[in-house]
Amino acid sequence: MSGNVVVVCGGKWHDFDYVRPRLRTTLAAHADADMFEDYTCVPALRQAASLITYTCDQRPDPDQQRGLVEFVRDGGRWLALHGTNSAIDPPGRSGRYGTPRVFGPVSAVLGSRFVAHPPIGSYRVEISRPDHRLVAGLAPFEVRDELYVCELYPPLEVLLHTRFRGSCPGFAEGHERDDDVHPVLYLRRHGRGEVCYLTLGHCRTDPARSTPDRGSWDNPQFQELLTRCAAWAVGPEGRTS
Repeated sequence: MSGNVVVVCGGKWHDFDYVRPRLRTTLAAHADADMFEDYTCVPALRQAASLITYTCDQRPDPDQQRGLVEFVRDGGRWLALHGTNSAIDPPGRSGRYGTPRVFGPVSAVLGSRFVAHPPIGSYRVEISRPDHRLVAGLAPFEVRDELYVCELYPPLEVLLHTRFRGSCPGFAEGHERDDDVHPVLYLRRHGRGEVCYLTLGHCRTDPARSTPDRGSWDNPQFQELLTRCAAWAVGPEGRTS
């Protein structure tokens, strides 16, 4: 392995060819990265300190689930972006997408499981922990992105959040929720390691659109967050053996 960072970037419904070089550029100042498109990366994690994932509907098999859990448990840092926690089945007769529970113990380690999102639109991201170094100095900001409604696995240290109360009609579990506060950036400990999850980052090239949908990727606050989170992932406090 050429570096100490493993990156997984691949899956469905997103422009991974756009995101992959953006991640390389973000990481260039910190460490070399070994790129994968799925969880065949797990053997490489044995010599890695950091894992960064930007995926959608990438479903680790049982052996890969164990490897991911052990990586964090033994001191690894995992920066999970956008759709990492998502498994999405095509619409059935109801015309709604399913979000099955197929990640096994990985969902609890990640701290969340994607359930649904309302139609893409603008929403306000609020600062939950202004004293934390990952968000210090940031002011609330607006994004146009997918607002993730998730099943949560606490305890979570929520750093950014947004508010939404309503239904997500395109999803089988998209009924209205009681809680209108949804994490956007959080940390979750597991064993000696830690996960940092940032739900922002939708990006898609749609042939029906005249211009690509870059979501938050051109947003200065998102770019700053991504830079800080990447530095966290490869920081000296991470696993060294």
